[in-house]
Amino acid sequence: MASHPYISGPGNITQMISFLRKNFPATVSSETVKKYQIASNNESYVINALQFLGIIDEEGKRTDKGHEVLLLPQGEFEKAFASLVREAYTDLFEIRGEDAWTLTKAELTAYFRTNDKTSEVIGGRQAGVFMAFSALAGNEQQATSTKPRASTSNGNSKAAKAKPAKAKQADTVVEPATASVPVQTSSRRDMALTVRIEINLPAEGSQETYDNIFKSIKANLIDV
Repeated sequence: MASHPYISGPGNITQMISFLRKNFPATVSSETVKKYQIASNNESYVINALQFLGIIDEEGKRTDKGHEVLLLPQGEFEKAFASLVREAYTDLFEIRGEDAWTLTKAELTAYFRTNDKTSEVIGGRQAGVFMAFSALAGNEQQATSTKPRASTSNGNSKAAKAKPAKAKQADTVVEPATASVPVQTSSRRDMALTVRIEINLPAEGSQETYDNIFKSIKANLIDV
């Protein structure tokens, strides 16, 4: 049997404590919880949580300590309520000390499952009740399911934003153009061949030089 209180909706316990801070009757029972219209069919779980903290005794009568704490004004209430929680969860605070206030829900669930031999569902509900008590004690960070971790970077450095890698410009390969020259076939055996010759004449050449060039062309090419 679970030794720590649990309920499917821990907010019901928070609401009940809020109502008791405004008007704390001499005796609190399941019928009292029903009158506030909270925790329908789960009234006994709310009573169990109040008894666990020592706000009411086993008979449902308010305790002097519980009455004194719940009547404290905001600002003083949180510290006194935290003392009630420490006394009720002595086993947890003996192991984890003040770190118990900042444990994540997963860590608390693992603790209650191990300590009370409960299922994952019940362990999670036990963790939820402790987190509700922790919030009432002024530890609002327990409202989150994750625990802040110390940053490994120094205070002056900022996380560098990842920049998209520059796309490498593709190398442009220009293939040499190949001219396709159609070959005309003919039934005739004779073929005509045209040769185009380009001659670069020297700019400082004499007339004799030019004459010799053209004579050579005539002798070696034209008469062939």
